Amino acid sequence: MSTKPTTTDLEWTESDRRAVDTARVLAMDSVQKVGNGHPGTAMSLAPAAYLLFQKVMRHDPADAQWTGRDRFILSAGHSSLTLYIQLYLAGYGLELEDLESFRTWGSKTPGHPEYGHTVGVETTTGPLGQGVANAVGMAMAARYERGLYDPEAAPGTSPFDHTIWAIAGDGCLQEGISAEASSLAGHQKLGNLVLLWDDNHISIEGDTETAVSEDTLKRYEAYGWHVQRVEQLPNGDLDPAALYEALLAARAETERPSFIAARSIIAWPAPHAQNTEAAHGSALGDEEVAATKKVLGFDPEKSFDVSAEVLTHTREALDRGREARTEWEKTFAAWRTANPERAATFDRIRAGELPAGWEEKLPAFETGKSIATRAASGKVLQALGEVIPELWGGSADLAGSNNTTIDKTSSFLPVGNPLPEADPYGRTVHYGIREHAMGSTMNGIALHGNTRIYGGTFLVFSDYMRPAVRLAALMRVPVTYVWTHDSIGLGEDGPTHQPVEHLTALRTIPGLNIVRPADANETAIAWREILKRHDKGAPHGLALTRQGVPTYEANDDAAKGGYVLFEAEGGAPQVVLIGTGSEVQLAVEARERLQSAGIPTRVVSMPSVEWFEEQDQAYKDSVLPPAVKARVAVEAGIGLTWHRFVGEAGRIVSLEHFGASADGKVLFREFGFTADAVAAAARESLAASAR
Repeated sequence: MSTKPTTTDLEWTESDRRAVDTARVLAMDSVQKVGNGHPGTAMSLAPAAYLLFQKVMRHDPADAQWTGRDRFILSAGHSSLTLYIQLYLAGYGLELEDLESFRTWGSKTPGHPEYGHTVGVETTTGPLGQGVANAVGMAMAARYERGLYDPEAAPGTSPFDHTIWAIAGDGCLQEGISAEASSLAGHQKLGNLVLLWDDNHISIEGDTETAVSEDTLKRYEAYGWHVQRVEQLPNGDLDPAALYEALLAARAETERPSFIAARSIIAWPAPHAQNTEAAHGSALGDEEVAATKKVLGFDPEKSFDVSAEVLTHTREALDRGREARTEWEKTFAAWRTANPERAATFDRIRAGELPAGWEEKLPAFETGKSIATRAASGKVLQALGEVIPELWGGSADLAGSNNTTIDKTSSFLPVGNPLPEADPYGRTVHYGIREHAMGSTMNGIALHGNTRIYGGTFLVFSDYMRPAVRLAALMRVPVTYVWTHDSIGLGEDGPTHQPVEHLTALRTIPGLNIVRPADANETAIAWREILKRHDKGAPHGLALTRQGVPTYEANDDAAKGGYVLFEAEGGAPQVVLIGTGSEVQLAVEARERLQSAGIPTRVVSMPSVEWFEEQDQAYKDSVLPPAVKARVAVEAGIGLTWHRFVGEAGRIVSLEHFGASADGKVLFREFGFTADAVAAAARESLAASAR
């Protein structure tokens, strides 16, 4: 049986002990029934998760979206039962049959926690370390939110003060993203963040001594975290009293993020499976499950055995949650009365609305001028920043190149930072050279809610961000990536920095919208559309040029993803030229050549394939007439995207190899990105379509 704590600091009754052991039994039974899963960590972590949900966190199971709630992130997402069982016990809406259908078709309890699928799940986790970075992002968002609505309040007195709690395993801390994010958290002095490390020394390949020998606590001390170690009880189980004290001490530490190392034994107290790698990712087996139930005082013949007394006890979390929310609502009401303008802003942002007249602030760019789309994006951000206070963001140390500085006088930096523009509630985020953590912290910021976040780097470095970008698409969270230097047009930095396959690769991610505007006016329209789409819940990647490109007349149809930029003259179009980004100008120049030769030519700008595919078929046919078989697509990258648009008779002017180090104009010429090449491809397509 589990050993009771020996101190009186924590009220720990027989009902608490039985509830924890019930959680262990449910973890075993859920995995045993489906035949696969990760029982061991859910068993050993049961006391920690129970403490958080029943004794420590401020939350209301009846209102999972309550603004004032603490957040919980299970970074070790493979141990999803750690979370599901506590959601069930606390009364979030999961019931016993949901645990019985663990990891099966249509269940509310998939193999890893999925945001939007199960009530009470704050983020999708599974790829290790992502949850750590999500938690960092949520802590950043909580601070920025406080700055928007209640910056003058004393620490701990604002209705916007809350704590971000996260549990990570050995694998999470081995992944590089957690190191990036933890370094950022320490630098930002995120005192509202608590990370509990399940130090069980086990991974899939066995004892973690096979791969790790560092002193993790010293590493986190070096990051600037408040660090604690919680020792085990003599029998090897987690010590609830000691862990409770550590959690409270971590919450009380508001100047630094807190790291708690809790040594555990995986699959405790299974007689033979505990402390084995098999318990990490396999069912324990009928005999071991039965033996463990005997150790815990449960009937080995019963499965999913939850006593009415235990459930009545744990569902008291509903009463505590209601009381906590009622008290918070009093504080919130007082804040509303004292801050009517800020309250109105809060209501607007909470509703997903933008301020009246915001579109009037969008800059319009003079036609004919050559402007890099990255520069146009920067002007849009600075203009919108004046009227959309919830819009904030920055860059992975490339702000000057990405043009992502929304306010040069206000940097999101903690109290004590020596820079003159430092402000704990600042607009401009300095992520440092941490693209992967930037992507995942942006996910956490978006998931936290009540702000709008963007982040920038070079398009080629989206590779570093891809796991986080994929999860943003999977969760449908509205983050915006400002990816600049989008082609060989960046020039002399050469093939290491020239994205070739990236546009195509990113377009393969379901739910991610890539927007590659042709000019400054399309860039402004793209930002407008992205902001309007915020509540649709999809991430957007802007692919922007380093080099200047011609500016054309603004056309609101750019927000439809594809539109007719220049119509054919002298009759119906015989050929359609499709371009994106900096290559639209090549299509425009090629059209002039073809028109001069008596070939009516239409130019279609298609900044976003995804937006275009959303349109009804009548609109798509009006842009790309099915009767016109002669088509050319031109994009300075891999051409895989464009086959479906040009058809069998069509041609694609693309780049099917890496770039080189030279001036961008030279590279375009040498690699065949010229108006003449596009016109020649059009003639080939015309010939092919006539056969």
